[in-house]
Amino acid sequence: MSQVEHADGTIQVQDQKLFFRETRPASGQAARFSVLLLHGLHFSSETWQKLGTLLKLAEAGYRAVAIDLPGLGHSKEAVAPASIGELAPGSFLMDVVDALNLGPPVVISPSLSGMYSLPFLTSPGSQLRGYVPVAPICTDKISATDYASVKTPTLIVYGSQDPMGSTSFEHLKQLPHHKVLVMEGAGHPCYLDKPEEWHQGLLNFLRDLA
Repeated sequence: MSQVEHADGTIQVQDQKLFFRETRPASGQAARFSVLLLHGLHFSSETWQKLGTLLKLAEAGYRAVAIDLPGLGHSKEAVAPASIGELAPGSFLMDVVDALNLGPPVVISPSLSGMYSLPFLTSPGSQLRGYVPVAPICTDKISATDYASVKTPTLIVYGSQDPMGSTSFEHLKQLPHHKVLVMEGAGHPCYLDKPEEWHQGLLNFLRDLA
C-alpha cells in the first residue's frame, strides 16, 4: 500500500476563508494530477475523508483536495458568492484552483456544488482535466450551446433511485465527451450507498485520463 500524507488548512478566496483537507502521495512521490472534491448541502469535506475517497485517490497516486463550500462545514463563516440554486461566478472555482495550486484538476461535484462547478466547466478557457457530476443542481441553467462547447471528459454518476439524478442527466447528456455510471438501487448520495462501486468507477475514469 502506498504511503500518503494528510493535511488540513485554509485558503483565502475572493476575501473569504475556506477550509480544505488534502491527502496526497508521500514526499518524494510525484502526484499524477489533482482531484478537487466538492460536496452537497448536508455534507462537507469530512464526507470524503470518512468514506475513504481521499485515501483511495492518494493511494492511487493522485493529489486529492476536498474543500468546505462557503457557509458550510468549517467554511461556515464564509459568504457564498450566490444564493443556493443560483449559478456562482465561474471565477470562484478558478480562484480555488489557483489558491491550492492544483493545476488543471478533475472536479467531483455532487448535488448543491453544481452551482459552482457548472459555471467553471463552461467558462471560456476553463482548465479542467475531467468532470464528475453526481446529480448536481443547476443543470437546467446551462444553455445547450454552452454544453456543446465543453471538451472536458465527463463521468456522469447518479443512483437509479434518485429522481434528481435522472433529471440532471437529461441536461448533462448534452456534454459531448461523457460516460455514464448509474448505481442500481442507490439514492441521491449514491457514493454513500455503494462506496465500492463509486470508488472503482471513479478510479477507472481517472486512469483513462492519464
